[in-house]
Amino acid sequence: MRVYSPAVETPHRLRVVEAFRSIFYAPPFVAIHGGHFAAEGLDVTMTTAPRSAATVDALLGGQADLALSGLMRSFDLADRGATRLVHFAAVNDRNGFFLLGREPRSRFSWSDLVGRTVISFGGAPTPWLCMQAVLRRHGVDPARVTFVRDLSGPDAVVAFRARKAAFIELGPPAVDQLIDDGTGYLLASMGDATGAVPFSSLMTTPEILEREREVLVRFVRGLYRAQRWMAASGPSAIAAVLAPAFPDVDPGILARAVARYFRQSTWATDPVLTRTGFDALQSILLAAGFIKRSHRFEDLVDTDIARQAVQTI
Repeated sequence: MRVYSPAVETPHRLRVVEAFRSIFYAPPFVAIHGGHFAAEGLDVTMTTAPRSAATVDALLGGQADLALSGLMRSFDLADRGATRLVHFAAVNDRNGFFLLGREPRSRFSWSDLVGRTVISFGGAPTPWLCMQAVLRRHGVDPARVTFVRDLSGPDAVVAFRARKAAFIELGPPAVDQLIDDGTGYLLASMGDATGAVPFSSLMTTPEILEREREVLVRFVRGLYRAQRWMAASGPSAIAAVLAPAFPDVDPGILARAVARYFRQSTWATDPVLTRTGFDALQSILLAAGFIKRSHRFEDLVDTDIARQAVQTI
């Protein structure tokens, strides 16, 4: 399904590496498969890093031009005095993970996790850091919960099916598969529980940011067209455009996952990263001890590219 006519020109190629393949990352896939990047004269390819932290390696090693990842990667690098990577376009405004329990609970409370084991998503630290923030907000000491964080997605599902934990925190399609077969019951949306944070965005090196600025404006303009189309089109249309990017996901599961994300306003409706969101995420990272000091918004975020893209549509 094409929703935008591609421009007739020799396309400029951009290589984007993603931390992992996820329905959570829908906007860039909509921009690819809906023709929005092509309309800007861009040939955008998305590849998946062998591990989520390898997005940084791909950028620094020249294997990718852009990376779709979390701002926490740049916070971590800055905190260690390492290479600076700059984020320039928002993709997600909320946490994309969900908490399942082995049993249905009519009245779930965060204190239900005390003394129990939670299998946490192991592909990146941000879901776990947000979980800690949510627990503290509800008066629960995270130290009173046992977290298992060293399992791959498939291994986490196997462990949960084998009753190795009372709770599991994952994203779709695994969440929907566990719900469908009666293994797990949806207890909480971590997006709703965490609140608005810039969970995922596009980043690159300062060198590419300076050298390819005009190309990046076109890229973000294509992303913004996709974001606008998604906001206006609804879950069914979005799922149809996403289908080629997720050929192994059952269409029914894909549709339900998209609808759930759409209802909770997971995806950013424009690409401009905000200082408010930056500060909210930084507070979470500081409280958990992931970073040791505060960092300036201007050092890790460039909003000029996104603002220029938005103003030209």
